[in-house]
Amino acid sequence: MSISFTPARIRTELLSGLTVALALVPEAVAFAFVAHVHPLVGLYAAFIVGLVTALFGGRPGMISGATGALAVVMVTLVINHGVEYLFATVVLMGIIQVVAGIARLGKFIRMVPYPVMLGFVNGLAIVIFLAQLGQFKIAGPDGTLSWLAGNALFLMLGLVGVTMGVIVLSGRYLKFIPAPLVGILVTTGLVTFLNLDVRSVGDLASIAGDLPSFHIPMVPLTFETLGIIFPYAIILAAIGLIESLLTLNLVAEITETHGGASQECAAQGAANIITGFFGGMGGCAMIGQSMINIESGGRTRLAAIAAALFLLGFILFGSAAIEQIPLAALVGVMFMVVISTFAWSSFRIMHKIPRSDAFVLVLVSAVTVATDLAIAVIVGVIFSALVFAWKASLKITVQSEIDAAGRKVYKLSGMLFFGSIESFSTLFDPKADPGEVIIDFAGSRVLDHSGLQAIDSLAEKYERAGKTLQLRHLSADCRKLLTKAGSLVRASEVEDPKYGVVMDYGHTFDDEEPKGI
Repeated sequence: MSISFTPARIRTELLSGLTVALALVPEAVAFAFVAHVHPLVGLYAAFIVGLVTALFGGRPGMISGATGALAVVMVTLVINHGVEYLFATVVLMGIIQVVAGIARLGKFIRMVPYPVMLGFVNGLAIVIFLAQLGQFKIAGPDGTLSWLAGNALFLMLGLVGVTMGVIVLSGRYLKFIPAPLVGILVTTGLVTFLNLDVRSVGDLASIAGDLPSFHIPMVPLTFETLGIIFPYAIILAAIGLIESLLTLNLVAEITETHGGASQECAAQGAANIITGFFGGMGGCAMIGQSMINIESGGRTRLAAIAAALFLLGFILFGSAAIEQIPLAALVGVMFMVVISTFAWSSFRIMHKIPRSDAFVLVLVSAVTVATDLAIAVIVGVIFSALVFAWKASLKITVQSEIDAAGRKVYKLSGMLFFGSIESFSTLFDPKADPGEVIIDFAGSRVLDHSGLQAIDSLAEKYERAGKTLQLRHLSADCRKLLTKAGSLVRASEVEDPKYGVVMDYGHTFDDEEPKGI
């Protein structure tokens, strides 16, 4: 879909970028605190990762930066070994992601079922909501956090409500400026005009700083260092890619466009390599900020580039002004993101979809909240795969008949693979069958080595029973791989199907791309 850069479009993209940049500040600072690093480490990551992925990423409209999913993994490394090891880990993480992009591993995101996608969206919406509750707490003299109470709580809730109300109204009546930006400006103006005593961005930390400078991580170049950082780099790379690719799919679905998954992998990796050498904590795609960008009208790379450059401008020149923005305004923006991100339709369809899909949806949502996104998606995919294998194993059937020559003909239907071989073996009766038996595989597909072994075992049973067995409509690949039953196959170049059998490590012994099931 081609978008013309008219003056109205450019204005929308720039204002959307400004809105995203304003929302990025407290997020980046908060995630830096989680990882036990200086706030500028988080802000530099948001700027560099955001800029590089905006320029070279696989999906215009996505926003990347420092994220909580990565920060919670980094904290142990920083506490035990220091921030320099974090920078080295981020560089290695980026290298792994670039390799994943070159190897085109991003295409495997298509293996994520839709219920897992819904669970991811709902779980992440809940996580974003829970993260905002931290702004309703205040540190006491001894450093312990306690909930706001009394007038302070009512004032915070009131300003959050004002921000959300302004966003809703401006979204309906003001089309020339992003609604979240209007909400931030109105609430900030209200607090300033009435001189209200509320917490602001500056209460979290100062965001003033200089340009990020090139810095080689100060760690020993030894195998011991590699042993320390490699496990963290693998985990961070996996989490970053999963979150980025799922965000890419979500944004593509909302905007009805397509994105390049492998290109996004490589761009995320390049961004993290650069970030590690410029004192940043690394990052990945941010679904919350991406949703703000989409809802504000951002559709091109310009919005994400503008967001990164505005953020750098805040660090260099505008820190004093940005630090005056009340946190309540940004919490209101994020609450609106939660409302728009959560798939409310999932409640309506829960009783209509298969129970297994409903369970996956709830499971992924719960695991996302309880642990992290990567684990939740992996759990959801594994469970969905097991359910699919179980259902497929029950759908292998056979119809038998006696032909004019007195031979028994079995017509097999369904997929023959590791999950269905037990059912397959019970469909035949070598002892009771007549002297000549034909098994027709026209309605079946042999998917793996277990299926081949089941055919060989069946051939042995008929041989021991003194019966003549003939196999029809097996692919050339099957005939080549069958050890005992290969000679029993009646080959037909015209009638036989053409497909490869998947063996170890996903390799097919067929020069062609395997055909569909």
